Amino acid sequence: MLSAMEFSAGQLVGLARTPMSGTPDHQSLPGVGGEEAWVQSRHWWVSGPSGQNVTMDEGGVPLLPDSLVYQIFLSLGPADVLAAGLVCRQWQAVSRDEFLWREQFYRYYQVARDVPRHPAATSWYEEFRRLYDMVPCVEVQTLKEHTDQVLHLSFSHSGYQFASCSKDCTVKIWSNDLTISLLHSADMRPYNWSYTQFSQFNQDDSLLLASGVFLGPHNSSSGEIAVISLDSFALLSRVRNKPYDVFGCWLTETSLISGNLHRIGDITSCSVLWLNNAFQDVESENVNVVKRLFKIQNLNASTIRTVMVADCSRFDSPDLLLDAGDQAGLPCRVFDLGGDTEEEATDSGLHTSGSGHVKEGLRRVFDSVLDGHGQLSDCALETKVAELLAKGHTKPPECSDADTRNKYLIFTTGCLTYSPHQIGIKQILPHQMTTAGPVLGEGRGSDAFFDALDHVIDVHGHIIGMGLSPDNRYLYVNSRAWPPGSVVADPMQPPPIAEEIDLLVFDLKTMREVKRALRAHRAYTPNDECFFIFLDVSRDFVASGAEDRHGYIWDRHYNICLAKLRHEDVVNSVAFSPQEQELLLTASDDATIKAWRSPRIVRVLQAPRPRPRPRPFFSWFASHRR
Repeated sequence: MLSAMEFSAGQLVGLARTPMSGTPDHQSLPGVGGEEAWVQSRHWWVSGPSGQNVTMDEGGVPLLPDSLVYQIFLSLGPADVLAAGLVCRQWQAVSRDEFLWREQFYRYYQVARDVPRHPAATSWYEEFRRLYDMVPCVEVQTLKEHTDQVLHLSFSHSGYQFASCSKDCTVKIWSNDLTISLLHSADMRPYNWSYTQFSQFNQDDSLLLASGVFLGPHNSSSGEIAVISLDSFALLSRVRNKPYDVFGCWLTETSLISGNLHRIGDITSCSVLWLNNAFQDVESENVNVVKRLFKIQNLNASTIRTVMVADCSRFDSPDLLLDAGDQAGLPCRVFDLGGDTEEEATDSGLHTSGSGHVKEGLRRVFDSVLDGHGQLSDCALETKVAELLAKGHTKPPECSDADTRNKYLIFTTGCLTYSPHQIGIKQILPHQMTTAGPVLGEGRGSDAFFDALDHVIDVHGHIIGMGLSPDNRYLYVNSRAWPPGSVVADPMQPPPIAEEIDLLVFDLKTMREVKRALRAHRAYTPNDECFFIFLDVSRDFVASGAEDRHGYIWDRHYNICLAKLRHEDVVNSVAFSPQEQELLLTASDDATIKAWRSPRIVRVLQAPRPRPRPRPFFSWFASHRR
């Protein structure tokens, strides 16, 4: 008989891993839940040289007390603990101990100890299993129908279809079945498009918005948005979109937002955002097919880009409530622009309203320049004058009673340089969500040239991606940071940007930054060549592409990187199925789209039919350690 002191962790693992011949002992582990069929089919048990059970004495009493087995299990890895739990009832009970799996979880995933368990988790064992077994990290299909770089992916809300855009100038619509297949390919070259770059399904999945780069006269390029019927795949309408990286988005099921850009000076412009009817062939002259939503001033060569809409109706019931935690180490990035005080305006040398104040401000600026006291460059002078003029001709944000029907228009912008370093947020009220009513801003006063933003988020870096959580409560932002303390002296020469990509998270209800930046992915292009890398957010995960030839997946609650998904070139876009977060698509410059599923789903799909239930998690874990 072996004494307790003769057991080492290595010997215990060897016993757990070695199937012996003989008759199963009455204390062998019976089937538990979904593991029953696998355990019974493998006949795992342990016996000594002459058939003696090495875990029990002759009277059936365990040779090792639970406390000692627990201490030994603490020194093992997760796979060894699971294997040891197959030996007998005692070891199985200890191998499911909550404190044991809490230690395994924090040690294996390297989560900070002050981070609590996911609020929806039922046990530490199940939580470990969720992060290991339910992350879409197994490549199951590669789609090669595109002939050039694939730039963007988007799912329908039902999850039955998805669309892809590419440098080959096609928009492809796919059927998302167990095996993905191509339904339709729309070639946009006959419409003078250079390539397609973005797509989005409307809320009822009856229409597809497709955005691309349009080649105009003298090889000038702007953008254009096309609306495609998903019943007949017919092209229903086309809308100009400038600059092209506004992309466009749906506001309602039948109306979409586009942009236009008007130059005012060398580095000053205004962006006009338009609400367009998806069906432009309206016969009645009394029905508007387009209406101006907002007109926003741009300073220092900045422009509005990358528009998206957040629905406020689910802010109070998010899928996952993120804990803001300790904000002490986070910089203040969010600014409320709805209530500047007179004192703040005076401190900056500007006043918020009144033509008299504006004229006085302009007079002081010009007198200072003429007297030689103001050392302003041409760009700085233009910006100063533009700011003063706008102060007297900007419509302040409209008051709202926290109506849940409201929506937020979100876009990238800036105030210091052409590099998009800020996120603008403008509330859209219910009466603004239709093309009916005044056209071309007839409802605004004659002096209100521009619309003021409600909030601005300054990330102090180059924004290269944005995505909303499924409940629209949280905004995730890919940003490449500027050096700490950097100052923009010339709007045409922004600071250098980091190779590391920071994934920032903002709560749109509280307008606060939450969590600390997620990091793992990288990008290498400089400011003037930087391009958008699309990210996506599911209930529990967030994923992003990168220039280092990988896609990445993080857990939203624990802020840890769970998987790297390899391609042969830059990964431009990722997309979770909205109905099944264990399916992820990635699109790359290598002209392929890859489909990734979780190990759990792969076992289900690969199992022979008929079958009682999936192969157990711990067996897959033991043979596929990451």
